[in-house]
Amino acid sequence: MSWHQNHNQNQTTLHRECAFSTPRKKSLWGTTRHFFLLCCAAAFLTACATKPPATAFDRPVTHALPVTEITPLHTALAPLEAVHPNESGFRVLSSGTDALQMRIALARAATKTLDMQYYIANEDTTGKLLLGAALYAADHGVKVRMLVDDLNFKDIDQVMAGLNSHDNIEIRVFNPFGSAQEGVFERTTNLFTQIGHFTRRMHNKSMITDNQLAIVGGRNLGDEYFSASETLQFRDLDVLAAGPIVADVSASFDDYWNSSIAYPLRVLNKQKFDAKVLDQTRDDLRQHWRTNADPYNAKPLNATPLASQIAQDQLGLTWAPAEFKADLPEKIVHPSPDYVSPPMQRLTELMHDAQKDFLIISPYFVPHESGVKAAGELTHRGVRIAVLTNSLAATDAVAVQAGYNPFRVPLLQQGVELYEFKPQQKVPRAGFTGSRSRASLHAKTYVIDRKILVIGSMNLDPRSANLNTEQTLVIHSPPLAEQVAQIFERAIAPEVSYHVTLADPAQLAYLRSIGAPLSPLVWTDVEDGTRRTYIFDPEAGFYRNALTGLFSLLPVNAEL
Repeated sequence: MSWHQNHNQNQTTLHRECAFSTPRKKSLWGTTRHFFLLCCAAAFLTACATKPPATAFDRPVTHALPVTEITPLHTALAPLEAVHPNESGFRVLSSGTDALQMRIALARAATKTLDMQYYIANEDTTGKLLLGAALYAADHGVKVRMLVDDLNFKDIDQVMAGLNSHDNIEIRVFNPFGSAQEGVFERTTNLFTQIGHFTRRMHNKSMITDNQLAIVGGRNLGDEYFSASETLQFRDLDVLAAGPIVADVSASFDDYWNSSIAYPLRVLNKQKFDAKVLDQTRDDLRQHWRTNADPYNAKPLNATPLASQIAQDQLGLTWAPAEFKADLPEKIVHPSPDYVSPPMQRLTELMHDAQKDFLIISPYFVPHESGVKAAGELTHRGVRIAVLTNSLAATDAVAVQAGYNPFRVPLLQQGVELYEFKPQQKVPRAGFTGSRSRASLHAKTYVIDRKILVIGSMNLDPRSANLNTEQTLVIHSPPLAEQVAQIFERAIAPEVSYHVTLADPAQLAYLRSIGAPLSPLVWTDVEDGTRRTYIFDPEAGFYRNALTGLFSLLPVNAEL
């Protein structure tokens, strides 16, 4: 009997016992009390019904393709690797369109294996385009492994479950706290009874082809990450990696894929699919491609296969030494207060070694007192620290903003520059700052002395350090570091971001003269050529300000 069957049996017993032992009440209090006791009992039983490890199911241990395996990509890269010993090739993907096209190109380039690891994988317009590309690869003999975190995973969706019935496709769910066999009630009780695991998520994001090419960065799979959403545009950065460093990315993927909390989708999903349903899924995805590939700019800009582009030195790779740092799955499987996150530790080391400047792009930025102190030590010896994060109006996580707000004044007092991304981008431009829809910052990128580029899934906040698993590439390349530094400088322009500063004596005197509340902070920007100044979080509105105030009163700093 599976753990789901045991759980369902316990639930049936629970309802019978409660119905038998609890008399019906006509009053509202009696009904509420009955429901409360039912929830408590259900939560207790749910907590006791521990899932067996994923290894208890029919789930083979598999590994990445050996790097010595002869593939078109291996053949194309070998001469370049010989010319650049101990280096890997990189290309920054700064726009959503570039990032989508390169992912499609990677799926098309696969001849042996295609591995995908994502925190979020939506079955929206671009999500189906990418799933269609994965299916295309599987139909041509490529082994596809897809690992998705459970928090945002809809395991009842037909497309992904249908693909999972393909002989060459396997989908696993990391750290599940429920299943399609459980209803909303059960998943909700799991949220509370398994809160330790629920709050710890796999935040890693990578796509790997034949263990030769990989994309690592901040983007999940969804329209808002690829300039395809009509309501929200996440400004993000990825990097295409080629060569020896890809083996390190693959090794990390294998650690998670074979982890004891990476469950096969088939044991979590109650739907059954036969060959006819897979055929229908294939037909639907092909029609989806024909309808949406051109309108959403999904086709690779260069129709030449990636192996040929590499062989002809047309892919625009910059070769440089690099490091890959990733958390182990044990950060979630066996949480410990003594655990030190390798990505965060390496970034901290690089920050302390900075001599000129440290540029930070982190949409969720909660430095705490220790971060403020570390920043002060740098600025006091002449290092410029500039931070770009979301404004309250732009963020998609108001709770995180509540954790960030108390540190704005201390950071500014230490000489740190603060910039907050605006929610509306009205001027189209290259890179991740151009669009006409509501924008929110999502890139997690750091530049040290314009010589070292750090890019991946890690924010500068306690959640990335202590709760979520993360991964980063550390690329020792002045050209790439300078490229992202220029993106940073464009992104902090007053047309794109608010500059947050301490109110000076003249501004405070003016506020007193008009009877306005005294504000320690002021925000400035430029709109339609006019300079504007604010004394409250701009454009945030009452609702977001109220929520921020509420979250600031809650003891949730460690969860932010």
